[in-house]
Amino acid sequence: MARMVWVAVGCTFLFSLPAQAEVDYANDIKPLLAKRCYSCHGPDQAESGLGLHQAETSFVEGDSGERLIVPGDPDSSHLLERIVANDDYELMPPEGEPLSEAEVERIRLWIEEGAIFTKHWAYEPVQDVPPPSMTDAIQNLRAQATSNDQAVQIDPVVQAWQKSDHPVDAFLLDSLLAAGLTPNAAADRHTLIRRVTFDLTGLPPTPQEVAEFVRNSDPNAYENLVERLLQSPHYGERWGRHWLDLVRYAETNSFERDNPKPNAWKYRDYVIRSFNEDKPYDQFVQEQLAGDLLDEVTTESLTATGYFRLGIWDDEPADPLQARYDELDDLVAVTGQTFLGLTINCARCHDHKIDPIPQTDYYGMLAFFADISRYGTRGDQVSNNQIDVSAPGLNEAYAKLDDQQRKLEAEATQIEQDGITKMSAPDQRATEGAKRQRDRILKNKLRPLLTQEQRKRYDEIKSELKLIAKQRNELPDRQQVLGLGKLHPIEETFLLFRGNPHSPTDSVTPRFPEVFQESPPEMTPNERRRVFAEWVTSPENRLSSRVMANRIWQHHFGRGIVRSPNNFGGLGVPPTHPELLDYLANRLVDGGWKLKDMHRLICTSQAYQMSSEIKDASAAIDPGNDLFWKFDARRLSAEEVRDSILAVNDSLNRESYGPSFYPTLSAEVMAGQSKPGQGWGNSSEAERNRRSVYIHVKRSLLTPLLSAFDFPEPDTTCEARFATLQPGQAMSLLNSDFIHEEANKLAKSVHARLPGEANAQSFVAAVIEQVLMRPALDIEIEEGVELIDELITKYEVGPDRANALYALSVLNWNEFVFVF
Repeated sequence: MARMVWVAVGCTFLFSLPAQAEVDYANDIKPLLAKRCYSCHGPDQAESGLGLHQAETSFVEGDSGERLIVPGDPDSSHLLERIVANDDYELMPPEGEPLSEAEVERIRLWIEEGAIFTKHWAYEPVQDVPPPSMTDAIQNLRAQATSNDQAVQIDPVVQAWQKSDHPVDAFLLDSLLAAGLTPNAAADRHTLIRRVTFDLTGLPPTPQEVAEFVRNSDPNAYENLVERLLQSPHYGERWGRHWLDLVRYAETNSFERDNPKPNAWKYRDYVIRSFNEDKPYDQFVQEQLAGDLLDEVTTESLTATGYFRLGIWDDEPADPLQARYDELDDLVAVTGQTFLGLTINCARCHDHKIDPIPQTDYYGMLAFFADISRYGTRGDQVSNNQIDVSAPGLNEAYAKLDDQQRKLEAEATQIEQDGITKMSAPDQRATEGAKRQRDRILKNKLRPLLTQEQRKRYDEIKSELKLIAKQRNELPDRQQVLGLGKLHPIEETFLLFRGNPHSPTDSVTPRFPEVFQESPPEMTPNERRRVFAEWVTSPENRLSSRVMANRIWQHHFGRGIVRSPNNFGGLGVPPTHPELLDYLANRLVDGGWKLKDMHRLICTSQAYQMSSEIKDASAAIDPGNDLFWKFDARRLSAEEVRDSILAVNDSLNRESYGPSFYPTLSAEVMAGQSKPGQGWGNSSEAERNRRSVYIHVKRSLLTPLLSAFDFPEPDTTCEARFATLQPGQAMSLLNSDFIHEEANKLAKSVHARLPGEANAQSFVAAVIEQVLMRPALDIEIEEGVELIDELITKYEVGPDRANALYALSVLNWNEFVFVF
């Protein structure tokens, strides 16, 4: 078993754990008190005049003359007395399970250390933290071992990390050594290329790419691989999808009709293109929040404002005012959590229970969005959300033709009316009915009633209208994007009593959350969103860079340094490596907010290249892998599962961008709609073979295969997808029409690559190599041949069908569905 320090035979070396760290109020105590005590002694209610949410109400004497907390003196602190009381009447909290011994001890230590109410870590400025010295850490271990007369030899893996001198490794190794852990050795090259290819592109490497990388002796082969993947157009498709999860991307409005959002796919393409072009993150954010207000407004920045149109929309709300504020609340929630990692939306009806976010902060942020109109109205579901971005001169050309058409039609109508006045009463009434009936009467009876001059002019008008129609058809189509087509008149914003829009109270102006201790600059009403966007992306903003750096880490390592990526507040999970998080945040800003630089930094670390082997000794110390002593294996995401199946059977259409496509859905799935099949198109086979990021996302009709593999519900922001293992996944990969069609294609693809009349052994070996990108083992070939023979002889399955079923079985192997 690998250990950080090797010792001479017969000797024992014990790691000395770090001294007991101070108990921190914000990280260790406040979440505990909030969960167990705030209902009676918190910001909303302070029974007996005692509140545990702040020092002022915790240190004073209560109505009973007792002091809840006496700093430095646990024995005199009434809080400690009550949480360990033996009398049920005295025991606190009065409901639920008593505090555990560990929780009581945590509170006791905190009081003993002075009961300091520290500020929450996320509200402190980002610190400029240099990477620890790996050399110093190792020398300290040598010195400690030598002082105990131990023979010392440093683990080769630690030596490799020290030699790499990578800043990410320095932070992680420092905490690993302190805990008596050693990092795993590097993964083998086959595992590594598969891992990084999936992480950066969402697709598997080809067997040829794997073979070439495995035998490549160039010391820069891995770095070159990372660079090639970052330049792939598939990088944006993979990482753009992560962003779409956050902004609850969908192409329909939800509710009963679930009508489509025209041109929503253009926002999706904007996101993918932005990632591919390595657009600076601060620009990316500003375009979405204020793309129509920038110094240089472009089609791209207008498309970015589609961000404001992605939420659900009720086209016939019972209370329109309530509906408007619900939509604004959705914007505040998504914006606060996505860009700032703050649950500001919790303060809609009352001050935030945990974080220092009063209601005024909520409505102050809402005021920044006061110009955001509703998505549409029942009678007009286009004008508010569609922006015309046609080429210069095109709209003028259309307008000129439209004006000519209106004048000609008016003249023709006048001629028709002259003729109608000469018709019989029944025919006159008929022309007042449906258009089809009117046209029939005019066609059959109008001309004899007109003068010769009128007939001549009427015919000329018809010819001119046909010419206008022809000229219009020859013009390029008008180009529109989803976004802020029309803005709402900016009105005064009020704090709403209990969140009720019909109960306004005090006036509120745009403001940044008070925890930042910053006031917005002077601004005109039309500059509000731009001011907000510039504040969000300011290098001094203590949350934006941390939040995005954490998200990048999250999608490479399976979870963030902060495990609650949308909540950096008091009920979020504290960072396991706060110094590393601040280092990454500073690197992001100092690097011009370039995301690809962050990928290079993380992917080239020794930590990212570790194996996922589970070592019992390490797992006993750190079972949750909080300190990153190994790489966490993960199941493929929903899109990766589908896309990988198409990739390995050679049917994947790699075309990027463009309108969404509609996969084939069964009648049973369609029946789940109020009007089965409504709004679901019929795409060609080539379109259906495109990557899953281009599937039409209809809120009431999500693709079953993707849903089985935890595709998120797009009604709310999704910070991290579930990664379940459940029967529906096996059913989808064994029994669905899709998987049988694709397995058949896989078998045919393999046969097409084999020379002449291939036998069962060569077919099995080729399937495994094509699906898993490695040579088949002898036992795998033997078992595969046995399965095919059994299908043919025992179950009387034809040879082609037996081969397809074998191919299907390999698509169900863990090695295919997991990244290690």
